Amino acid sequence: MDTTWVLVANGECARCFERRTEDHALIELADFVHLQSHQTSPPAVGDVSGDAGKGHGRTGHAGTQFEPHTEAHAKERGNFANELAHFLNQGVSAHQCDRLVLISSPALLGELKPRLSVAATKALQAAVASDLTHYTGQELKERVDQALALPH
Repeated sequence: MDTTWVLVANGECARCFERRTEDHALIELADFVHLQSHQTSPPAVGDVSGDAGKGHGRTGHAGTQFEPHTEAHAKERGNFANELAHFLNQGVSAHQCDRLVLISSPALLGELKPRLSVAATKALQAAVASDLTHYTGQELKERVDQALALPH
């Protein structure tokens, strides 16, 4: 078997394709939509008046410890990266593909690569920081070929 999976993704959606060896055609295997990234509700804001705004950390000493600020969107991107990595890791471990190609927005790519299993990392043929999620059909194929520096 000589099968390559190509994941085209950003922080909100992803599509996984099998890339045929003979003509580089892309056959869609799965698509993912991260619904939490589409929620538009504003983050909860606590009362920053009085003692609540003075930075009492876990130790209870005023001003000596602050909780690290983690953007909610970054947490959601990490959750989505976990979901995608799980799918790719399973595909490699089940011998459904021999090679992986990741074409993703830079932020998601940075979250996704460390979550790949050892076997999936070994199968990783290329990782390209580019968002191609809005392309379809022949144009997507051409963009993937360009990203991988292959002839059309």
